[in-house]
Amino acid sequence: MRMEEVFGDFPVLETERLFLRKISLKDVDDMFSYCSKEEVAKYVTWNAHRTISDTMEFVEFTLEQYANKKVAPWGIEYKENGKLIGSIDFVSWQLNHKTAEIGYVLSQDYWGNGIITEAVKEVIRFGFEKMGVVRIQARCFEENAGSERVMEKAGMSFEGTLRKAMLAKGKHQNLKVYSIVKEE
Repeated sequence: MRMEEVFGDFPVLETERLFLRKISLKDVDDMFSYCSKEEVAKYVTWNAHRTISDTMEFVEFTLEQYANKKVAPWGIEYKENGKLIGSIDFVSWQLNHKTAEIGYVLSQDYWGNGIITEAVKEVIRFGFEKMGVVRIQARCFEENAGSERVMEKAGMSFEGTLRKAMLAKGKHQNLKVYSIVKEE
C-alpha cells in the first residue's frame, strides 16, 4: 500500500450528518471562526489563530499536501448548513508497521453533539478498510476529558499515559493514549 494510492485522488467520506472532504480556499472564514477561539485551541498543539492570514497559511499548506498526494486533513462539513466546522486527519501513518494516528479539532459551537465521534468512527473505518492498517491510535493532553470521551465512544481503549511526552504550549505535556485494532 502506497500513500499516493490512497490519497492521490483525495477520498470524500460521508456519514449521516457530515461530509469529510478537501479543505479549500472558500473554507478560510469558517475555519478562522473556530481556530481563533482560545477554548478550541486549548488542547491542540497550535495556538489560536490571531489573524485570517494564520488560517490562510494552514489552508495553503493543506492544499500543497493534496497536490503532493500526501496524507492531509479532511474538512468536516456539517450537511445541515454546509459550513466547515472542523478537521480530522491521520497525523501519522507508519506504512511499514501498518499503524496510524488520528487527530481532530471541532468548532466549539458543535461540541457535545456526537459530531466528532461520528467523524472519528468513519476515519477509523477508512483506515482499516482502505489503508490496510491494523492499529489506529489517538492521543490527547491529560486534562482533555472531552477528547477522551470521543475516543471511548469511537470504540478505542485506554492504553496509558505517556509522561511529559510532548513539548507544547510552553510545557511538557502528559499524553493519554487510546487505540483500536482491526479485530475490534
